Amino acid sequence: MTEIERKFLVKTDDYKAQAFSSKRIAQGYLSSVPERTVRVRTKGDKGFLTIKGKGNESGTTRMEWEKEITVADAQQLLALCELGAIDKIRYEVQVGSHVYEVDEFFGENAGLVVAEIELQEENEAFEKPEWLGEEVTGQERYYNAYLSRNPFTAWK
Repeated sequence: MTEIERKFLVKTDDYKAQAFSSKRIAQGYLSSVPERTVRVRTKGDKGFLTIKGKGNESGTTRMEWEKEITVADAQQLLALCELGAIDKIRYEVQVGSHVYEVDEFFGENAGLVVAEIELQEENEAFEKPEWLGEEVTGQERYYNAYLSRNPFTAWK
């Protein structure tokens, strides 16, 4: 139940042509405090409830628990969430032996595109595609929970 991931900004939309999957995601937070985020999400025709703990010092590793729930349950829980829903399309792109999840945000976070890669170990080597930009791992403002309260379009 430990999640190890690194996060990057995306420079171009070349990832779209390389994607093997894309799904619309709507998500909200029942709790968005960094020590324990509780997220509700619909992703395509599925619903999920996810709890994440606080990240380690580098921001790469944290506890994550996720349970699939019905879309109907997810929609009911989304109605209870804090203000600031997240709306995005997630593209999955195979690069070498890893899959990047590239999130293109809409609404108040329009213009932001972030790629994440999950790893087995913090120091694991991975291939970086041309469209990958600056690493933002551990920078709180790029966490979805932060974006729900402080949207990208409001950044100075």
